[in-house]
Amino acid sequence: MRPLRLGVNVDHVATVRNARGGGVPDPVRAALLAIEAGADGITAHLREDRRHIRDEDMKRLKAAIGKPLNFEMAATEQMLDIALEAHPHACCLVPEKRTERTTEGGLDVVAQHNHLTPFVAELSRAGIRVSLFVEPSAEALAAAASMRAPVVELHTGAWCDAVAHGDKEKAEHEFARLKSAAGLTTKLGLECHAGHGLDYETARKIAGLPEIVELNIGHFLIGEAIFVGLKESIGKMRAAMIEGRA
Repeated sequence: MRPLRLGVNVDHVATVRNARGGGVPDPVRAALLAIEAGADGITAHLREDRRHIRDEDMKRLKAAIGKPLNFEMAATEQMLDIALEAHPHACCLVPEKRTERTTEGGLDVVAQHNHLTPFVAELSRAGIRVSLFVEPSAEALAAAASMRAPVVELHTGAWCDAVAHGDKEKAEHEFARLKSAAGLTTKLGLECHAGHGLDYETARKIAGLPEIVELNIGHFLIGEAIFVGLKESIGKMRAAMIEGRA
């Protein structure tokens, strides 16, 4: 079974900083601690409204960390220009609504196929690895493959919500969708990542799907870090992933 990487999202360190203003807590310091604790890469989402990560954060992260930087972005011309200038290791194209608290679902890659394809092409030409944040469906995966995106990240939010609310029937249904989608990625030549809403329990379970090679986790790890520290929360997540993989 292929190794399972952990990408740590530092958005909500910046959320806490922005609640008060000033420079602390620093998402770059959090990224360096995360890498020291075993993260394979750092993820940051530069939103249109800059509610957490800011432009300067992206520049500082790119300069400071020695692991891959995954730049989550909406498919807009402004974000494309910033990505091409920052030149992260990877860009994950995600849907974005001004009114949402967090990303509410995967990209509608079927309806937005013609809009998204040029973004995938231009980022790829610049040597930036492109992933598409998608729902776990055959239609979405086929559309992603047709755009020549090398990576998809399966949206795990519906499954995680069902688990959190004790809805066993829905949780089983949503996990079956994720398992089926992960299996399809190999046939379509797509690298498979997953993320959104994962905690120790759900990360342990999804780690058992052999096609998935990377999990991107942020909010839960930062929340746990308030109580146990970032190194401890990442260490426990690593242990859960290793257990699930085995």
